[in-house]
Amino acid sequence: MKIISYRIFEGRNIYSHKKCIRVDLNLEGYKDIPSKDILEFNERLLYLVPELRKHRCGIDEEGGFVKRLEEGTYLAHICEHIIIAIHNTLDMDICYGKAREISGDKYYIIFQYIYPKTAISIVKLALDIINSLIKNKNINMRYRFKNIKGILDLESIGPSTKALYDAAKEKEIPILELEDSGLYQMGYGRYGKLINATIVDSTKSIGVDIACDKWITKSLLQNQYIPVAKGGVVNNALGLLFQGKSIGYPVVLKPRFGNQGKGVVLDIKDEKELLEAYNSLKTKFEDIIIEKYAKGKDYRVCMVDNKVVAVSLRKPPYIIGDGKKSIKELIDNLNRDNRRGDDHEKPLTKVKIDENLTRTISVNGYKLKSVLGLNERLELLKNANLSTGGYAIDCTDIICEENISLCTRISKTIGLDVCGIDICCNDISIPLQKEGIVMEVNAAPGIRMHLYPDVGEKRDVASHIVDMLFKNSPTSIPVISITGTNGKTTTTRLVSHTLSLIGYKVGMTTTGGIYIDNNCIETGDTTGFESARTVIMNKEIDVAVLETARGGIIRKGLAYDLADVGVITNIREDHLGLDGVNNIQDLIQVKSLVVEAVKDNGYSILNADDDQSLNVIDKARGNLILFSKDKENIYLKENIKKGGYGVYIYNNAIYVEKGKKIFHIAEVKDIPITLQGNLEYNIENALAAVATLVGLKIDYCMISKGIKSFKSDENNNPGRFNMYEVNGVTVVLDYGHNLDGYKAVVAGLKKMKYSRLIGVIGLPGDRADECILELGKFSAENFHHIYIKEDKDKRGRKKGEVAKILYKGAVSSSKSNKDIEIILEEEKALQKAMDNANSGDLIMAFFEDYICLRDLIKKNQILTEEKPDKNEKII
Repeated sequence: MKIISYRIFEGRNIYSHKKCIRVDLNLEGYKDIPSKDILEFNERLLYLVPELRKHRCGIDEEGGFVKRLEEGTYLAHICEHIIIAIHNTLDMDICYGKAREISGDKYYIIFQYIYPKTAISIVKLALDIINSLIKNKNINMRYRFKNIKGILDLESIGPSTKALYDAAKEKEIPILELEDSGLYQMGYGRYGKLINATIVDSTKSIGVDIACDKWITKSLLQNQYIPVAKGGVVNNALGLLFQGKSIGYPVVLKPRFGNQGKGVVLDIKDEKELLEAYNSLKTKFEDIIIEKYAKGKDYRVCMVDNKVVAVSLRKPPYIIGDGKKSIKELIDNLNRDNRRGDDHEKPLTKVKIDENLTRTISVNGYKLKSVLGLNERLELLKNANLSTGGYAIDCTDIICEENISLCTRISKTIGLDVCGIDICCNDISIPLQKEGIVMEVNAAPGIRMHLYPDVGEKRDVASHIVDMLFKNSPTSIPVISITGTNGKTTTTRLVSHTLSLIGYKVGMTTTGGIYIDNNCIETGDTTGFESARTVIMNKEIDVAVLETARGGIIRKGLAYDLADVGVITNIREDHLGLDGVNNIQDLIQVKSLVVEAVKDNGYSILNADDDQSLNVIDKARGNLILFSKDKENIYLKENIKKGGYGVYIYNNAIYVEKGKKIFHIAEVKDIPITLQGNLEYNIENALAAVATLVGLKIDYCMISKGIKSFKSDENNNPGRFNMYEVNGVTVVLDYGHNLDGYKAVVAGLKKMKYSRLIGVIGLPGDRADECILELGKFSAENFHHIYIKEDKDKRGRKKGEVAKILYKGAVSSSKSNKDIEIILEEEKALQKAMDNANSGDLIMAFFEDYICLRDLIKKNQILTEEKPDKNEKII
């Protein structure tokens, strides 16, 4: 078994609404061989991955998967279960997975994941396990697990970030990771807030800088008569000894710039200890502070928005002797506690045996090999930080009002909206002015101690931080996602145009580019995952209108979490045979994701005249809005009867109906993109846009104004039925990319006046031969003359291949081969069409490169204007 390829989905996708990875596999001849027929496979597998014994596998009892093995199940299915089992063994709670045949020995596995790099390393281990069992070879599971654990440790987010992530999800606030940076954005558009652990979007950098400098912090607090330890900055050994004597022993040495208790040496009792500690520290830290050692308990007060939200008493790690084990063995036992991890990934951290620990126990007369007496207690460190193995007791309910007020003054003095204040005192319920000092103020305080106290109530600090971030703003901008086979670009642009008229700054993705507040920041087909992410992460926009194409959905899933409005304009047979989409049912499944991923209070918009779109009604979430060209459409009437919206045509005008209220929006003839009602497909697009705007609760007068002012020109709707006049010849540019698109455009053309109808035709190379043939036939039946061209992007075809198939289809329906020409370059094809056209002719050019053909037409317009009149005398 080997990996062919894999695809990572960061969001909702066609397989699941969970984050998933698809792995394509080659079973290399083992497609039809169950594991029970491979010698000792099942027994050895369960030995290597005992977690598999818990899997139910469709049987409602633990051990269901073992029964499957005994009955005989196949390797792709087993691989899926191994992947999930290894995730679970590493404390990653995933459960979704499935295996499906592609063809022959090729299968794919789709499974839920949390961390992508870790997940891929687990896949590789799962395959190696299966291959080792087939070949009867050993595999070093301990070594492989250690490697995967190393990847997981590097990739996993810390407890503070995870708590904020979970709090955002709980509050239904969308959250995105910025690549692999550890930075996250909560919310979309102008309301997006960045977080980096507990340093958040509103945190002032100057406040962080101050908190990182322990000496400046002390000076500012002292200035405000907040009690701090007596001390100073150390410049040299002589000054150190002088300050030690002046302050009075015991003292503390610590880095001026540091965190997590690193480099802090407590309870230094004399000059000898002081010099030893200083000589050790100065090799690691450039700036060092000396302070009076304050005896008392170590409290951490967590402040959010200048309010006390949690208080913890931090206790150093300790061991209790049994009269048999050495201190080293007791520490090892302590570290075996499942709550302890190597870093911050678990509620507690393992105690590291280092110089600081050995120094602490040696002061009490012990070495690592010493044996503690029965029930003898030994503190391993003076430092109580969780990062060095300490634990916490919640004291939030006992802090006194005087100390709450003092902490508020401290956070305001330093200028931090989120901070941790370290206090040394005997009792946090007694005012600090009577006893105790403020030791430090920490920017980006870890909140693990408040989330997982060893004793006492958990405190939801993350929720307080998220509430602070969004206290003066919504949590996100509206997101509109528009898909369909035809019409999605025009619908997207029409919705965006109307919202812009109202004054919103719109972020938009289309086949023509990415637009931010009507400024194009990227050209090309930008209807995929990355383009949508560009928009929703932009801090300028008030609303996101996303054209969401089939290909982007298949390749990477949705870039957003849930939309406020999801739209399907129509579903036609297009792009079949690509990316596993082989029939109309497959295509329906892909497109339906857009209306499945809609908020509960959002709106799903469907075309009631399109049978395929109606197939997804049961999947559509939120409220349903149907649009139709027929007021009497039975599905539309039923939706109105149920209390939903209906948008329809009646007496050549667009109306919106809900309940017993009917609102007139516009006469069809007054909607420019319909060309006086001649372009029926643009009537449908106008209906889709109106329905979308209704779902956004836009005022009906503004909807009317929007659709009446949107034109099919290169300013409003570039490349969609744009009309030009060149020397008495009408030239139309449109992006017809399938037979239905051609039919819709031609139906509109035939309502216009012309002498001859000339077509410049082509089709992308990824269409099936049958589709290309049909388009050739249709074109010959409807155009007086055809120029066949090809796209520059052949999409896997050879040069001239698509043109030959189009020609074959055309000649089978044409009266004369003389009316059909092949000119592969579309600029040359259009130029010849214009050269050979007569006044009154209409040229319909279906383009690949809009800009190129538009500029060609304008060049011809200029040349025509410069030509002298035939009757004009030249002097």
